Amino acid sequence: MNEVNKTLFIPLYGKSTVSKQHIILNDPDAERIWEAERFPIRGKSKSKWLAYNMAMRARVFDDWTDRMLRKHKDALVLHIGCGLDSRCRRVREPYRLWIDCDLPDVIAIRKDYFGESGNYRMQALDASDPAQIAALPESDTAIVVLEGLSMYLSKAQLRGFLVALRKKYRVLCVLMDIYTEFGAKASKYKNPVNDVGVTKLYGIDDMEGMIGGLGLRVVREHSFTPPALVNELKPMDRAFFRLMFTGRLYRKIYRLMELASAGTILNHKD
Repeated sequence: MNEVNKTLFIPLYGKSTVSKQHIILNDPDAERIWEAERFPIRGKSKSKWLAYNMAMRARVFDDWTDRMLRKHKDALVLHIGCGLDSRCRRVREPYRLWIDCDLPDVIAIRKDYFGESGNYRMQALDASDPAQIAALPESDTAIVVLEGLSMYLSKAQLRGFLVALRKKYRVLCVLMDIYTEFGAKASKYKNPVNDVGVTKLYGIDDMEGMIGGLGLRVVREHSFTPPALVNELKPMDRAFFRLMFTGRLYRKIYRLMELASAGTILNHKD
């Protein structure tokens, strides 16, 4: 397993740790898989603050996926760069077909913990190779979850990946976290992924420019740390977490962007 693949254990540890506290995220699968894998993470990767952050990020992605499934009941769900995440079990809304995608080494481990069914499959896929998108199932509409993936793709690779998705699916709903260019540069020195050997990350400042000409639009920017989730922390932890992870500086490093195909109507009150 290469260094990028090893980063999947960081959010797995965080979700497992927080789930055991019965706050933010209910994820018994993360608890079970972490106990079985026990990958030796260290340093910043074991920070309780990062664990809170990973759990909140996952919860925001979960809630968004549920909203999209309520809006697009027949959509195909693609979780690309899924790692050992159990979002397919955490979401509340039913889905027609869900495909969890990652590199072959990751999918091989994943199959030790998840079984396929009529509406759930796993598929090896390298997001840096747009040609592989052609092997994904056909669908008019695709809900695409890109959590913890974009920062490992160059701008050219990410654009090529979005181009391929846009050609494949008429209606696209995408949620993706990104580093800014400043955040990517800073991450060379202070990022938990350094603890597993990753030193090269990519950032985006101009999302509109990135998707220009693709028939995609920026719907809105989401918060990784909604007040309702922050309020689930203990008072002392809550105060420090707000200081470190909810201010303007954090947004200068890390952002969460929702994209949709042009003309797609989304009601965020659903």
